[in-house]
Amino acid sequence: MAWHGGCACGAVRYEVDGPAFNRTLCHCVDCRRTSGAPAFAWFSVRTDALRWTAAPPLVRGSSPGVERGLCAQCGTALTWQSDASRGEIDVATGSLDDPELAPPDDHTYASQRLSWSSIDDGLPRYPRTRAEGPGPGG
Repeated sequence: MAWHGGCACGAVRYEVDGPAFNRTLCHCVDCRRTSGAPAFAWFSVRTDALRWTAAPPLVRGSSPGVERGLCAQCGTALTWQSDASRGEIDVATGSLDDPELAPPDDHTYASQRLSWSSIDDGLPRYPRTRAEGPGPGG
């Protein structure tokens, strides 16, 4: 079953037809600054599972080896992609027409979470990435 989503103004629209994985709530500084939120929910898909059905996003480098996609009209953050994982792309969960389809499975970069932002949902916590493993209390 395909998932649909897009930006706030509707200029950028997409369809995801493939399994979502790495569903996370990221607490890193870059995600906070890009989204303007205390944490940012993402899910990953294979790059060939994502299809733009209206205007594609504006893609810009945000740090070495990383590109972020956003709407050139309204600025909605939509995607994140790393040179280290070119076969996959992260999509902003909040940009889905139905974000309930992709609840987070964990918290990444929990070591960078804001002190006033509690994590009490029982999901696994990773100080940085999943590959680096859980930390104390993770």
